[in-house]
Amino acid sequence: LLRYRPVNVDQRDRALLRGVFSVRKGKTQLHKWAERQVILCGTCLTVASVKDREEGKMHILPLVGGKVEEVRRRQHCLMFSSAGPQAQTYFVNFDSLADYQRWHRQASKVVSQTVCLVDLSCYNLEAVPEYLFYSQDITHLNLRHNFMTPQGPGGLLNLPRFCQLKSLNLSHNRLGVFPEVVCEILTLTELNLSCNGLKAVSVQIANLQSLQTLSLEGNDLSSLPEELGGLSQLSSLGLSFNDFPQIPAVLRGLSGLERLGMAGNRVERLELCVLASMIRVKNVDLRLNGLRWVTSESPEVIGHVTQLDLRDNGLASLDLSPLGSLETLHCQRNRLQTLTLSGLGLRTLQAASNRLNMVNIYPVPNQLTDLDLSRNQLEYLPDWVCDSRKMEVLDIAHNALTELPSRLLNSMSLRRLLAGNNLLQALPELLDHVPLEALDLQHNRLSRLPHSLFCKALNLKYLNVSANTLETIPPSSQSEESLSTLQELYLTGNNLSESVGGLLVGHPRLRVLHLAYNQLLSFPASKLSRLEQLEELNLSGNRLRSIPSTVARCPRLHTLVAHSNLLSTFPEILSLPEIKYVDLSGNELSEVVLSDPLPPSLQELDLTGNSSLVLEPKTLNLFSHITTLKLDQRAAGGAGGGAGGAPALWSHGYSETSGQRNKLCVSVLAMDRFGDGLGAVYGLFDGDRNEEVPRLLQCTMGDVLSEELQHSSVDRVYMSNTFLTSHRKLGMAGQKLGASALLCYIHREPSDPGGGHLRLTVANVGSCQAVLCRDGRPLVLSKVLTLESCPEEMERVKNGKSIITEDNKVSGVTGCSRLLGCSYLSPWVLPDPWVHTERLCSQDCFLILGNRALFQRVSPREAVRTAQTAADPAAAARKLCSLAQSYGCRDNLGALVVALNLGEDSCTCCRPQPPAAADGATRPAPPPPPLGSSTPMTPGAEGPPAPHPGGGGSVGGGGGGVSEPRTSEPGGEADPQELPPPGPPAARPERLCSLHPAPPQEGGSPGGPRQPPPSAALFPGGLSDNGLDSDDEGPLDGVTSNGRRLEVEVDIHCCAFQLRPGAAERSAQRGKVRRQNSVVVSATNGCLLAVCGRGGAGLKKSPSASSLGAKKLPNGSVVAPQDSHNLIEVALEAPRKKSGYFTAPAQLDPEDQLVVPPGLEQAVREQLRAQGSVVPGAPGPERRG
Repeated sequence: LLRYRPVNVDQRDRALLRGVFSVRKGKTQLHKWAERQVILCGTCLTVASVKDREEGKMHILPLVGGKVEEVRRRQHCLMFSSAGPQAQTYFVNFDSLADYQRWHRQASKVVSQTVCLVDLSCYNLEAVPEYLFYSQDITHLNLRHNFMTPQGPGGLLNLPRFCQLKSLNLSHNRLGVFPEVVCEILTLTELNLSCNGLKAVSVQIANLQSLQTLSLEGNDLSSLPEELGGLSQLSSLGLSFNDFPQIPAVLRGLSGLERLGMAGNRVERLELCVLASMIRVKNVDLRLNGLRWVTSESPEVIGHVTQLDLRDNGLASLDLSPLGSLETLHCQRNRLQTLTLSGLGLRTLQAASNRLNMVNIYPVPNQLTDLDLSRNQLEYLPDWVCDSRKMEVLDIAHNALTELPSRLLNSMSLRRLLAGNNLLQALPELLDHVPLEALDLQHNRLSRLPHSLFCKALNLKYLNVSANTLETIPPSSQSEESLSTLQELYLTGNNLSESVGGLLVGHPRLRVLHLAYNQLLSFPASKLSRLEQLEELNLSGNRLRSIPSTVARCPRLHTLVAHSNLLSTFPEILSLPEIKYVDLSGNELSEVVLSDPLPPSLQELDLTGNSSLVLEPKTLNLFSHITTLKLDQRAAGGAGGGAGGAPALWSHGYSETSGQRNKLCVSVLAMDRFGDGLGAVYGLFDGDRNEEVPRLLQCTMGDVLSEELQHSSVDRVYMSNTFLTSHRKLGMAGQKLGASALLCYIHREPSDPGGGHLRLTVANVGSCQAVLCRDGRPLVLSKVLTLESCPEEMERVKNGKSIITEDNKVSGVTGCSRLLGCSYLSPWVLPDPWVHTERLCSQDCFLILGNRALFQRVSPREAVRTAQTAADPAAAARKLCSLAQSYGCRDNLGALVVALNLGEDSCTCCRPQPPAAADGATRPAPPPPPLGSSTPMTPGAEGPPAPHPGGGGSVGGGGGGVSEPRTSEPGGEADPQELPPPGPPAARPERLCSLHPAPPQEGGSPGGPRQPPPSAALFPGGLSDNGLDSDDEGPLDGVTSNGRRLEVEVDIHCCAFQLRPGAAERSAQRGKVRRQNSVVVSATNGCLLAVCGRGGAGLKKSPSASSLGAKKLPNGSVVAPQDSHNLIEVALEAPRKKSGYFTAPAQLDPEDQLVVPPGLEQAVREQLRAQGSVVPGAPGPERRG
């Protein structure tokens, strides 16, 4: 296949060779030698004037089938000749022997080629290039997605000049009328005229007697000419996505027709007698027609139809027993309650997502190999299922089954059984050896498994029994020798104890083991050492105090997830040669013992939520090569808290994981303080297969919302404008790439500016969802805008004449009908969001944001129930992702949990009175309640707020899974010129209620922490810069930066640093500090992250960048935050990190990340004090600059 592009003489992408040489035209001596530019491009030789090559005459010589010969009378001269009776000749004299040999060798290859296939699709052509008509060997011509016109030298009227053309594709050319000229190309066997707005087919179509395939999809046809019935060789006819009310009668005359595509029309009734009259039709596609009835007037058997597709219709019952030769039936997503079929030739039945309670197949389908009855209402399995002799795959998940027949499990053909999400309480024993390879029994009520399961199912490689009530598992064999081939075992969410460890030893080939959220107090050390093939181990959510040192004897282990335990010692896993990802967050670690050197394979280490952990500078230096290292920011203020100890109304935590994908395409936006500080913004972006668009939306969408709020206070207006503007700002990245987007904005009611009532406005496109826990029950606030889940969107896309493929994707690209990006799919895919506003109340406990993959595995009800049992938002997010993975998700996962601490006082303006103790002193605030409680969390009146374990600040202060840390706090870096002067901390101002800022103090600016502009939200490390010159700054003592730039993310205005004793004194004794790398302070809320990047010289700080700094391009230039809407050039040029199997990047970051010891914070103050500014230890009054 040769792909042509319309060329000019300066086009370089297709040019094989080019140069300026002496050229003479023709074999005679009548023409003189002249300097010409010569280009060998594709299969043509182009000769043009050197001076006037833009407007001058250009000669194109087709070389295919021609000759390239040496001219012996002249040195270094070649003769190029085209083929055909009117052949032309050019002599080219080269300057050197090297040029001569290179051109001779390349041109000889070209002339020996035979061009049969030419692809000119998507080039905005109005005519076929003239030089193509010289090639008489072209048999396949693709002109899809152009603007072909009838007139002109290369217009449609000239297509008959291709005398050997067999295949012609003119789809998506906006022709409007049927091009009758194609009926003159009598050699055509394949013609594609899809998506051209055709309203009728010319009667001259009868001239194409050799036509075998005719595609007319996506037009406005409602009838066909009678002459079409004369095409005796036509075997495939595509009429999908037109306006046919019924199957055209003219098709009965097509004696050779075997495949008929009529998806997306308006056929409401199917008469089986019509199919009987088309005696050769085997494959019929009637998807998306709104079918309501399938009738048969006679009991006559129809023996030629073998494949029938009735997906996405409105059928309530279906009787296809007359189709005696039916082999494959697709009837998913109807309203079927009963289904009747003939089992004579049935091989595949796909009937998921219906309301089936009865399926009748007679006789027994002995040829049936694949059966899908998932997501129905079956209470028992029909007998014929067990009697089928060749059943290999059976999916009966999401039904109401209470038992499985013994004959089914003992089937000698069944290899894959999916029976999750039922009501099974027990399984029958296996009587004989069975070939079962995969067994999924998650989300049932099983308290035990068959004792003979592993002894009889020796081929079992995959077993998932998560979310049951198991207390033990069966032994692997009845003797000491085990023949088990089990490779993946998922036991999450049961009641297993440490005794299960001894039973796992019998599975020596185990690669993946999930034991999360059980009752494990320990794991036997001697047993773990025998799992030598183990690659992934998940022990999260137990009560483990240590991981055995024998884990070092699992040389293939690359993933260890043990968050939410009671671990007090760091496991000996850093000596493993293949370790990549370690998650030990939410434990009780106090120190980390490292081997020197660390394995180069380690890419991510999560230590958040370990409140007692203190790392020495030497230890941190050993982590310098790790891509991502997550640590808690010590004594960070509560997210969303006001000034002076005001209660934190909301806090958040998030978790992301790439699963088994090699990159992370999910990004999170979290701004606990937004706008005037009394609101918050949270977002989730899922790019499915691309990571660019989610990152760009993460960087810009908060800024866009802030701007739109200045123009309108109507929720529908400002949210819609935010999405449309963000879509436009994607630029070139949004042409062919897109992402689902979910944005949640917490704010006061605009109609009641003096009151304190809060509202939550949710806007989304695509498949991300937002679920609010209200009074312990899930309230879904978003709408999944996909073709499968939204009938209105399906109808809109159908009316737009888009081609919807069999997997329900628009043009085979995406299943979402509304996205940010994917502009080339407009008007079928739009950026118009669904907008919903909900008034918040004291019964609202938390908000869950998740992507498609999360809610495919975890229902909203289970998600709410899971989050209610978590200690904090970060732990809830981690648990949600861990559960989804244990339930079988292998895709990208993203979960963001926002705890809403809204008490009754949050909606009033009454002056709150603190409770008084017996002695008259103010009582301290009670400890924070669990996440599921509706009682507001109130920090103590004295001292800094307690650190949030793993939680609430940078997008994810608690991050989990295999995610990248990123900043979510709108606070940015501190400009030394805006820092308040040194002095005693200001007194805490009085607040009327938790929603209103404190009144200004006399003679000063309002108290509380400085509110940075919303443009300082969530810029990836790879796109951000601190705005200082890094070439004249020196490294701080005790920190090794490996020559890279160092950024410390700490909010110096509102964070009371908790330094180790003596840290300030040690910093004061350092003497003169060398300054080569600059240290920048910016805001996060719960996680101390240090990002190492390459420094740039001469970076000038923009005045508007005082909160966050500027965004640095790889070439050293800087983009100010006010230009963040045009980040497309920055993001596309930013260097990408190495991504692996388990550690895909969550955002554009520099190559490495370092965590800085707490002593560095004091050194930052010393540096800034030397420049004339002082960083106070406690928040002071804000200075307006």
